[in-house]
Amino acid sequence: MRDTGCADRSTGTADRREAERALAAYIASKDTVTGSRRADQITITEILDIYGREHAAATAAPERIGYAIDALLAFWGSLTVADVKGETCRRYAKSRVRRFKDGSTQPIGDGTVRRELGALQAAINYCHKEGYLLTPATVTLPTKPPSRDRWLTRDEAAALIWAAYRNPKGKHLARFILIALYTGTRKEAILGLGFNPSLTSGWIDAERGVIYRRGTGERATSKRRKPVHLTRRMLAHCRRWQQMGANWAVEVDGQRVGSVKKAFATARDQAGLTDVTPHTLKHTAITWAIQRGLTVEDAADYFDTSAETIRKTYYHHSPHYQDRALDILNAR
Repeated sequence: MRDTGCADRSTGTADRREAERALAAYIASKDTVTGSRRADQITITEILDIYGREHAAATAAPERIGYAIDALLAFWGSLTVADVKGETCRRYAKSRVRRFKDGSTQPIGDGTVRRELGALQAAINYCHKEGYLLTPATVTLPTKPPSRDRWLTRDEAAALIWAAYRNPKGKHLARFILIALYTGTRKEAILGLGFNPSLTSGWIDAERGVIYRRGTGERATSKRRKPVHLTRRMLAHCRRWQQMGANWAVEVDGQRVGSVKKAFATARDQAGLTDVTPHTLKHTAITWAIQRGLTVEDAADYFDTSAETIRKTYYHHSPHYQDRALDILNAR
């Protein structure tokens, strides 16, 4: 665990979920603000501390908020809420760069900066709602980047899977890729899938052919994670993995894999697909389905994505795109 101004602290575990609980306990142990303050009397550090301790620790993915807080503190830590204005927000965006070992830098994308500043706005709003802050401030966000339309062709997907299989340390990645391509499930949900019913994570019912993306005891989030029925090919893979003794969908030596970041980067580079991310697999799954003629409503239900997103981002790939308009325009 890293906290600005403090020495690094070990979580004492190699398990991701246990580490997240240790992080939540650490945040909860820190000092906090009492009473209400004006915008110029409370620092961003205190705002983020309250938000992290009281709200983030109870969310489904506290580590995401933690990453944003870590990035924000380096710039905003000593500033007050009164300092939050368009100029400082734009200056923060310019300060966010990735530094490499050779001394070179690369600007962090607007999408990442938007998420970080969005967390700052959420923290300010939370503290105002809870009575810690008398008057809120408005955070200025960078322009929202256009939606990515990158998806894999069949040959590119095959090359990525083959690159994963060829790597002795990346064979688990092939399973991850297959599940993502067949079901369009998000990365975090795939990495939590086991082969036994669970209260805390999703699981694969290989007998009935269903993936439960969320454990029965997990709270619902904006990502929803509804169950999805498996196609014949994906079900055959899952049954084979289970017969081979797998405990988790994505595992190494029987232990659940918490991250595929390094393995995916290696396979991606070996396949010559440098512009591809794990989320590209979800884009690919939906695009392939739409290309085969799936309706907006059916795609939204199967991939647990809003119909608005399907129509806006994917439906132009459909062979039925604008059919009704053409029928009307072509009519005599």
